[in-house]
Amino acid sequence: MSLHDDLSSVQRRLDDLMRCVARLDEHAADCLDMRRVRTDAARLRESMALLRESLPVSVGSRQVEMVSIPEAPYDRGLWTDAEEEGLGSPHRRAP
Repeated sequence: MSLHDDLSSVQRRLDDLMRCVARLDEHAADCLDMRRVRTDAARLRESMALLRESLPVSVGSRQVEMVSIPEAPYDRGLWTDAEEEGLGSPHRRAP
């Protein structure tokens, strides 16, 4: 399955879930648990919409944006106050 097919499948299942929650809401009392179920289902729908928006338009062709990294060395001033991982600051003693 392609990513587009997977997204469509998830969207169909979310639509089914929303319909089932609406039917359940008709039979259940307006209690805290039912409000949670409605909120969680709505949150899933919003999250899926955000995911669809964040994906590139042509997911199938896998367009990759190239990032160029300069060959010039970094400015050593960037690292003056940096701590070495696991060692801490060079001016402090380890416990």
